[in-house]
Amino acid sequence: MAELEGLEFGKSDFVLLDEVNMEQFMENLKLRFEKGRIYTFIGEVVVSVNPYKQMDIYGKEAIEAYRGRELYENPPHLYAVADAAYKAMKRRAKDTCIVISGESGAGKTEASKYIMQYIAAITNPSQREEVESVKNILLKSNCVLEAFGNAKTNRNDNSSRFGKYMDINFNFNGDPTGGHINNYLLEKSRVVQQQGGERNFHSFYQVLRGGSEEMLRSLHLQNDPVSYVYTREGAASVTSNNDRSSHKAVLSALKVIGFTEEEINSIYRILGAILILGNLQFETDTESVQVVGLEVLGHIAELTATEPDAVGKSLLYRTVATGGGEVIEKGHTEKEACFGRDAFAKALYERLFGWIVGRINAIIEVKDYNPVLHGKNTVIGVLDIYGFEIFDNNSFEQFCINYCNEKLQQLFIELILRQEQEEYQREGITWQHIEYFNNQIIVDLVEQPHKGIISVLDEACLTGGQVTDTVCLQSMDTKLGQHPHYSSRKVALRSGRDGRLSLSRCVHAPPPPPPPPPPRAYSIEGFLDKNKDPLFQDFKRLMYNSSNPVLKEMWPDGQLGITEVTKRPLTAATLFKNSIVALVDKLGCKEPYYVRCIKPNEMKSPVLFDDARCEHQVAYLGLLENVRVRRAGFAYRQPYARFLQRYKMTCEYTWPNHLMETDREAVEAIVTHHGFQDDVAYGHTKLFVRTPRSLFTLEQERAALIPILVLFLQKVWRGALARSRCQRLRAMYAIMGCYKRYKVKAHFWEVERRFASVRNMADYGKSVEWPTPPAALAQFHSITQQLHRRWRARQIVKNIPPSDMAEVRAKVAALGALRGERKEWGCSRPWERDYLANARDCPQSSSNFIRASKELKNKDLYNQVLFSGFCRKMNRFNKSTDRGLLITDKHVYKLDPKKQFKVLKRLPLDIITGLSVTAGSDQMVALHTSSQDDVLLCIQRGELCPNQDRVGELLGTLSDHFTRTTGPGSGMRPTQCTIARQMRTA
Repeated sequence: MAELEGLEFGKSDFVLLDEVNMEQFMENLKLRFEKGRIYTFIGEVVVSVNPYKQMDIYGKEAIEAYRGRELYENPPHLYAVADAAYKAMKRRAKDTCIVISGESGAGKTEASKYIMQYIAAITNPSQREEVESVKNILLKSNCVLEAFGNAKTNRNDNSSRFGKYMDINFNFNGDPTGGHINNYLLEKSRVVQQQGGERNFHSFYQVLRGGSEEMLRSLHLQNDPVSYVYTREGAASVTSNNDRSSHKAVLSALKVIGFTEEEINSIYRILGAILILGNLQFETDTESVQVVGLEVLGHIAELTATEPDAVGKSLLYRTVATGGGEVIEKGHTEKEACFGRDAFAKALYERLFGWIVGRINAIIEVKDYNPVLHGKNTVIGVLDIYGFEIFDNNSFEQFCINYCNEKLQQLFIELILRQEQEEYQREGITWQHIEYFNNQIIVDLVEQPHKGIISVLDEACLTGGQVTDTVCLQSMDTKLGQHPHYSSRKVALRSGRDGRLSLSRCVHAPPPPPPPPPPRAYSIEGFLDKNKDPLFQDFKRLMYNSSNPVLKEMWPDGQLGITEVTKRPLTAATLFKNSIVALVDKLGCKEPYYVRCIKPNEMKSPVLFDDARCEHQVAYLGLLENVRVRRAGFAYRQPYARFLQRYKMTCEYTWPNHLMETDREAVEAIVTHHGFQDDVAYGHTKLFVRTPRSLFTLEQERAALIPILVLFLQKVWRGALARSRCQRLRAMYAIMGCYKRYKVKAHFWEVERRFASVRNMADYGKSVEWPTPPAALAQFHSITQQLHRRWRARQIVKNIPPSDMAEVRAKVAALGALRGERKEWGCSRPWERDYLANARDCPQSSSNFIRASKELKNKDLYNQVLFSGFCRKMNRFNKSTDRGLLITDKHVYKLDPKKQFKVLKRLPLDIITGLSVTAGSDQMVALHTSSQDDVLLCIQRGELCPNQDRVGELLGTLSDHFTRTTGPGSGMRPTQCTIARQMRTA
């Protein structure tokens, strides 16, 4: 039970209907369909209505919502049933099966795919490679089987034309380890003939429309289905499937499953041979029948890896062994040749489909399994089989399909009744007998030995001579005419139960069973031929002798010689009956879960709900009887613990926790509190509620209390969260404070350790690496580094003689002004400053300059010479002349060395506003003045050292002088000297 949906969506479980009748059932089903709720429970059975549109209810979120949850915890869904089957298999080590039934177009195939996807999604959480491989093969097998076993019909664009039962094997961990697929009654007659508006199997159109030009050329095919007799009928049919993309998907799936390239090529060669075979024509030439167009025979022979003569002989002649052992060849009439051709085409496709299924089984079967080593091997079976079919012209295939559904319906009711009876017996509740229609009488009518319809058909097929369908019908009339559910007319057969079961309502005074529905008619025409399923032995030997190993493997019975005595093969109906009996036995030993699919309309509309159509399906699926069986007098049942967990808030004696000895006593307290004592029964482990009204009363009271409880719990929980958060914050801040203090102390200790002996180092700690400080000490770390640098500088300066201090200050000033922009500036050599007075640098003119400088000193009263040297002056006309440069603490002099250092120009030092030098190794200097009369000159090197750089010396001397005389805040600011990178040297 899932009461998670509002009543505006109807009852999510048909068991909770107020009255169990067809009107209320249909009203609830229609309401849920119109509200977009396509799934509804009947206990543990899911009723699914085809929505004919994509619905966003199958994603990862939905899978997680249903994983490991009980049925009643979520709204009805396929995933709920799939998870219930998986839990039963894993927890209780029980084999389970999911039976999906319904008529064509009701959504069975899609339901089976969603169930497979869910099982694949919830298994193998450890992502083991071998398990993932098994899961991929199981999922991809659906794609391949749909291509070769499905077709477009007038009712369904992707109708399964075969029955499929898949066993999935699981290990003790619940991970899939392999599987096995059984297929039932492939509709092979569709290969050669389809009803108007329908198509052949998808595989033919996929290869014609999706195959590459190279593939079609190798198969001797054209990419137009109209060109082939077997696909012409459905060539113009509009379908929702894209044949081109589907062909690519099938090729990919075949490779993923494990088919080799040779096997894949063989599959499509067989398809090509079938299509070309359908275009083969015959003509009568006087006494014999001939094939029209020998080229076609060559193509068929090439595709089947046989000889053209052998192919032609098999199509035109039949080899027969006489009683005396003589072998003769009997020629076909044109009609017999056409019949043999079509029978050969049908057999080729049927053998191909069976081989594909067998090949998949060989790949996914559980290998090297040892129960002692690997634990118990459990199984989940998924049955996707055709539902009841009702056409204007019902033939042998519909007869077999509807017989299959009668068997499954019988099993369904028997298992449901058995489950209910066992549960009542376990719980000690008195079982009430339920009136329902037991379709065993219809099953016996079909399959009973020596008396059933199948036995009559087999007897007619074994009888010698020309036994016609009409003669067979007369034999049925003779043997079955008195059966209450059999009637016939000239060429028609009627089944009185229309392939359905019927259960009467189970209440205190059960009414009589409902009347039977209208009968269903079958046309007897073709029954005998389809039951015999004749195929000449010549075709079998032809295929067995093929040089293609795949084809040879498909026809093992072709190895028998014509004279070898063999048993008569079983008829198609008997083979089908035996397979269905085996299927029912296999399902009967598993714990079943059911999905009952309903087709809402014939127009494939997502909004149209055909009441009469749906009511008919509900009737023959036995859903109303299922509800009656499920209720059996009680609409609802639940273990005491779960009932108490859900409704304990509605009673003051059980909320929040009861103090009674058992959960049953607590449940009795809830029931007594609400006055439902007369409407319940107490089992050993479960409570049984008779009417839905009592349950809805509990639900309404619970729904009213839930918001109050939620608010209370939210308040308590939010308070607890806030207190916990506050405590965590306090603890966090305390830890952070302690940690920060520890980091600060650790940093201090580390600095002290590293710099403990820097006084004794030659570089006073310059090479010592500073530890990385914590964020809180970033500014302190910077100040500490600066203090260390100053201390280190002080230690170095203390050892410098006073006579060298002026040079050191000048070099420091030059270093600060240049800021690394000039690579060579004379830092490593001693600075002489007064080079014109140095006899070593200017041996010829030093005496003259000394005399001239004394005169200037007496005249201008300067105190010291800052710099002197030879230079080359550039004027505005780009002319250069050799001059002497003398800079004192008062003036800048331009001297003529050729005229005893005569003063050519005298500039006061305080009008100098700046100095520009280049970044290169040239000696260009530009002196900027406040009067905009700049002086451009190139300092020349003397004889003391021809490669000396004296620009840095001039710059440093002036910078130091101005710094000491005027201070850093006034006059010339040497630290802001412009470096003219692009200035050309003289």
